[in-house]
Amino acid sequence: MWCCLLSSWARGIVGVVVRARRGQLRARRTRTTAPSAPRGPVPSQQTWRRRLWRAGVGAKLASGPGREGDGGGVAMFGDLFEEEPSLAPGLPCGSGKKAKPRDAEPPAPREVTHLSGIKNQGGTCYLNSLLQTLLFTPEFREALFSLGPEELGSLEDNNKPDAKVRIIPLQLQRLFAQLLLLDQQAASTTDLTDSFGWNSNEEVRQHDVQELNRILFSALETSLVGTSGHDLINRLYHGTLVNQIVCKECKNISERQEDFLDLTVAVKNVSGLEEALWNMYVEEEYFENDNLYRCGACNKLVEASKSAKLRKLPPFLTISLLRFNFDFEKCERYKETSCYTFPFRINLRPFCEQTDLDDLEYMFDLFSVIIHKGGCYGGHYHVYIKDVDELGNWQLQEEGNKLTKDKIVKDNESGKENENPLTDLKEILSQEESKQIPVDQLGQKFLERKGISWNKKYRKPFGPLRKYLQSHSQVFLFSPDGNKISLKENYHKLQFGSDSQGQDLQSSYQNNNVQWTSEKLSTKLKDDASGSHWFDLNDAKVRPIKEKDIEKQFQGKESAYMLFYRKSRLKRPYEAYANPRYGIPEHLLNEMNAANAELQKRRAECDSADNNIDLHLHLASRYKFYNGALHPSLSRKESVLDLTIDKRKTLGDLRQSVFQLLEFWEGDLILSTAKSLPAGLHLYQMLNGDELTLDGIGLADGADIFVWNGKEVGGIDVLTGLDHEPVLLNVLRLARYNEGGKGQHFTESQHIFPCSAELSTLCKALTSSRGIILMNSSGSDSEAKNWKVISEENMKKTVKTTGLTDGSSILVLDRHDQSLVNVVDGNLTAFTHDISWLQVKNLCRLEAEERLVKITATIETVMSDIKITAMRELQLEEQLANDICLRPINRNGKLLSPVPEDYTVKEAELKMGSLLGLCHGKAPTSTQLFLYFVIGNDLQAVPEMEIVVEETATVKECLNLMLEKSGLPGDSWHLRRIDWCYEAGEALSEENATLKEVNVCNGDTLVITEGKLPPKGFLKVPIWWYEPLIYYGHQEPIQNQVNGVTCKIGDLEVSSAGTSSTYIQTDMRLCYMGDVEISGEASLADLKIQAMTLPSFQEFSVPSPEFLRAWTVESKRPGKLLRNNQQQLNEYKLGGKAEICIEPLQKEESLSPSDLLLRVQMCIPGERDYYCSVDLLWDTSKECTALALRQRLAAHYSLPVDKIEIAKYFPEKFEWMPVSSWTQQISKRKRKKKQESLHSAPYHLKDGDIIGVKNLLLDDNKDFSTMRDDIGKEKLRQLAVEKKKRYSTVCIFLCSQTCKWFCHLS
Repeated sequence: MWCCLLSSWARGIVGVVVRARRGQLRARRTRTTAPSAPRGPVPSQQTWRRRLWRAGVGAKLASGPGREGDGGGVAMFGDLFEEEPSLAPGLPCGSGKKAKPRDAEPPAPREVTHLSGIKNQGGTCYLNSLLQTLLFTPEFREALFSLGPEELGSLEDNNKPDAKVRIIPLQLQRLFAQLLLLDQQAASTTDLTDSFGWNSNEEVRQHDVQELNRILFSALETSLVGTSGHDLINRLYHGTLVNQIVCKECKNISERQEDFLDLTVAVKNVSGLEEALWNMYVEEEYFENDNLYRCGACNKLVEASKSAKLRKLPPFLTISLLRFNFDFEKCERYKETSCYTFPFRINLRPFCEQTDLDDLEYMFDLFSVIIHKGGCYGGHYHVYIKDVDELGNWQLQEEGNKLTKDKIVKDNESGKENENPLTDLKEILSQEESKQIPVDQLGQKFLERKGISWNKKYRKPFGPLRKYLQSHSQVFLFSPDGNKISLKENYHKLQFGSDSQGQDLQSSYQNNNVQWTSEKLSTKLKDDASGSHWFDLNDAKVRPIKEKDIEKQFQGKESAYMLFYRKSRLKRPYEAYANPRYGIPEHLLNEMNAANAELQKRRAECDSADNNIDLHLHLASRYKFYNGALHPSLSRKESVLDLTIDKRKTLGDLRQSVFQLLEFWEGDLILSTAKSLPAGLHLYQMLNGDELTLDGIGLADGADIFVWNGKEVGGIDVLTGLDHEPVLLNVLRLARYNEGGKGQHFTESQHIFPCSAELSTLCKALTSSRGIILMNSSGSDSEAKNWKVISEENMKKTVKTTGLTDGSSILVLDRHDQSLVNVVDGNLTAFTHDISWLQVKNLCRLEAEERLVKITATIETVMSDIKITAMRELQLEEQLANDICLRPINRNGKLLSPVPEDYTVKEAELKMGSLLGLCHGKAPTSTQLFLYFVIGNDLQAVPEMEIVVEETATVKECLNLMLEKSGLPGDSWHLRRIDWCYEAGEALSEENATLKEVNVCNGDTLVITEGKLPPKGFLKVPIWWYEPLIYYGHQEPIQNQVNGVTCKIGDLEVSSAGTSSTYIQTDMRLCYMGDVEISGEASLADLKIQAMTLPSFQEFSVPSPEFLRAWTVESKRPGKLLRNNQQQLNEYKLGGKAEICIEPLQKEESLSPSDLLLRVQMCIPGERDYYCSVDLLWDTSKECTALALRQRLAAHYSLPVDKIEIAKYFPEKFEWMPVSSWTQQISKRKRKKKQESLHSAPYHLKDGDIIGVKNLLLDDNKDFSTMRDDIGKEKLRQLAVEKKKRYSTVCIFLCSQTCKWFCHLS
């Protein structure tokens, strides 16, 4: 599992520098430069570790992969140092953690290797690799097991206040026992990590395995203080090295000894482990020239040599490869992937201080290689381990299969002729209760089974029986004394299994004289690869590997990271080989035996649950047969019995179970498969063959079984099988007037027919002799093209062959209904769901009173026919037909545009049931347009007028017709469209274009607006004068003002507000100056010059256009600032309705694109008001952030940056939003990201925005609001309440009108 975890840059540098420093102290390479000052003692590894821990770096002495930048390693491993549960009695292990869900299924048993893996909790592959290495270090494992409850305590006593429980060693013991004895594919480390104090976040973080190794050893040493295992770590892993500096003049030797639990060796520019050790412990470093050493004896700078040697070698040597380095040029970490060799056996004599001991004292064998796959920021760990005690089954699967296959082929070629003695021997051994048998008894049982002895039948091709068994060692296993034989596959069952009563199987096979567990596997293993049995333990997966596979980890992205050696002279006791129980305490043996028994019980229950199926038994005595199917006479609960049975049982077992359920059944008992159909229950196949299994005959979970006598139900014969399946058909007929529900056009009923029935039978049952039937196999709501008439030649077909299934529809048309449909070549082109009615209301208001009639119609009915029919029903004179038209009426009672009389109902887009009005006037033809038009700007107060024009008429001709009809004089008018707000919108500027060309449609509303349109390419721009106002003291009362602005009809006038007598600035004043007609290609400067020529502009003294600032007007307020005087107006995209306001300036102004114009106002200290605002230009070309704005404002007011607070004002909400300076507190890591711009949410800073400033030196109140803001918010709240009330009133009115309309329709 990949864990791609990012690391902090700064902390990564610290880790690399520390490791680089440690590598310098260890490598003893020649220095090119060195200080000439006297050299003091070099800090030891432990000194560096203490210094870094005080500095906050914690245990990060190794810059391994997957480091967390937030100190994850320290937080993760800190509890191992500080929070030992044994020192804090009464604290439950893992308190506060969520309960872990119990698995629904039991864990899988061990695989063919007979070794257990470890589950990965999300990112704990590094922990799993280290734990497996410690497990396969027998001396460490047995020393840990030797500590009993009297020294470590018991996990059951953890919650007792006075009990001293050493949780970490206990959990480690328990985990090792599970890995050795528990029959499961992978063990869990949850309890162990809980004892570390880890939370769920730590379990998904990946850390350095070397760091964990050191800290776990430290935690164990701390936890084992006061026990017989207090020196466990030092005894197995502790070694010493000595650093010596020899003076070349007085030969004085300065010596310093260092302790180590592991060695870190360089990888960069080194070919292998032996070269790295040579550089560290053989080569000398010389102090000469400018790099001299101060000798304590000579008391001066002298030439000297420096070297290091290994003084004491531990029994187990741990070597960490420095694969992770830091590139100071690129300023990034990287992983060394170059080739780095290491031997399987290494002689450390050249690197030791003492070299006169026996060779075995210096020989070390490799037994574990922890491998890292990935890069320096994340990856995955797994471990190659040598099975020292030969606990696993080392046999490559493909080789074993190939060997067995070759043996069988060889046996067949030797003349076996379709007989395989291997199979017979395996069956004999597998049938033995003890799973093993003496060799001579095997020959006797073979004679009893085959009727002929081995020597007579197989001695010649295969040799003696014992030789044949020995040649098939991959199948058979001899006892140590060679007298008994068993199947190799039974070894796993003997090791992990338990009997049906849950008792320890070890005692079982001890009673049967099987006492050779410790040797039976070793005999086999020593025959393979000279005892080099390596396994790849990759979390939960364990597989055997060859020794040559380890050489693949010399280099690459997946390469060796830590090496573990053991002294060659360490020998294991004979009874430890192939005996996973060796050294395990009795209480753990009992716990594992009980756990194995529970696992076998759960697996048996799970196996039974997986094979159980639920069958639904339908009893014939509780069913009736009618309408072609079976129906329960009682409720379903009373008619059906549920039966759970193992699908591996036979049909005879099922029949016996049914007999037991039905105590009083008489006669034959037949079981038939059944299925619930829409028509009811139908029977299919009778079940025969009592010897067949239920799975074999195809019975699945949830199957329906009908229990009957096989002939009849309730005295009625029942036909079974696919040919007699009942089909449920929907039969549709045309609904008559007032027949069926509201809006329904059909009456629907359901009929059941056998699928073998002929269509002629359907016709006789459903219609008269002259009627027709249409069928739709897709259902009643399908398209008309799916409906077909059943022809005479198809009457002999059956329901099944025709394609009718459950849910198919049949339309029955009697003779008088056939005129309402159009059938061409058997296809229905105008289908019945279009047959409905329209309502016509008399609005002519002649002699006849206002009446409402219903007219039957289809979607193809022509509107002229509907009009004539309606006039006849309303008894109107036919000569009025040319002066009357039909107009739709909407829900609000408004008359819509007339419908052309040559349109059909479909073309007129009318829905069935729509209401039409019969009105005076001619209906427009298909080439004419019916238009509404209004005059002026107040569209709500002016009634709409109607006109009919040709769609080929021009815009000017249409305008003249409207002016003529409305009686307006003159030609200073133009037409505009209505926008979505029902206001005058876009002007129809192309007067010579036809209405069709400008996309004027039937029923559109146009506005006649006063004034001529400007020539093409010209803009007519209203000009406003904009000037902020300043007043003294008190003006209008506060309660009559909103934020100091009083709005009046006409000019937008303002007045001051507040109680202060100082200068208070209000919002603005806009005065209309006139209209300017100007070309779109003119510049902004031309617009300003032309505005200065307006008559009302003469009262102002403006020297030049540079003293004017131009804004667009949006919602009667300045909107967008127009900056560049030389830019064309078309480039500003002003639009036809744009308005411009001009603001006078005291000096010339030239704004760059990056300048931001802000209205800045300083808060009056101690009052809820502000001084007059000033314009502030802020250059945002570099950055537009909160910090930059604070710095600009602080410089403007000559205040410290940290002594001001700023906020942006939102006048439409009367709210102030503080501009946060959060960027000053963010971490260095986050500061690398692009800081948020004030142009974006939530500030959306733009030109003209108001920025409030508070001087914290004079006023520490950070509330920016004023009394005007409070009044404005209150008025907004009152407006919202009134709007809600109006909305509720309108909704009630519309609902009442809608109800009246629906009642009127019905």
